[in-house]
Amino acid sequence: MATAVQITLEEYLRTSFRPDAEYVKGEVQERNVGEYDHTVVQWAILDWFRRHDKEWLTRTLQEQRTRLKTGNVRVPDIAVWARNAPIEPVFSHAPMVVVEVLSPEDRQYRVQARIEDYRQAGVAHIWVVDPTRRVGWDCSDGNWTAKARFGVTDSAAYLDLPDLFKALDEAEA
Repeated sequence: MATAVQITLEEYLRTSFRPDAEYVKGEVQERNVGEYDHTVVQWAILDWFRRHDKEWLTRTLQEQRTRLKTGNVRVPDIAVWARNAPIEPVFSHAPMVVVEVLSPEDRQYRVQARIEDYRQAGVAHIWVVDPTRRVGWDCSDGNWTAKARFGVTDSAAYLDLPDLFKALDEAEA
């Protein structure tokens, strides 16, 4: 991973990074981009929610820059907002759900920092999925609680990992 670069928020928002980077405490931080398993699982989760967006009154986006109350700009793998939330080039309000898909290079302390940032910003549901081991954790309260099925409070929206991975296996066969 390259050395972090210090810039202003305004500079960051005017700059395109390939792949996109995050803005944390005045520093541009590269994100680990996925290998095949990461990419396929991220796409499958996006597809899972997008197929139900109208029914669940949600809007699901992949790698959407999101400016958090902490002043940081995060780029979650998958984020889900209420469908009536305003659409902005860089969202300035917390999503209902954030799903981070682990990459082989991800380190616990960096993922935990992301989780804490989301929690401080008011994200109600924070889920982490390991595509290699095919397990998930609900990190909404700051703890890593193993789950196979995740639900969204006061919504029909959910993510069922066994069903997701079964559908993925059938599509890949």
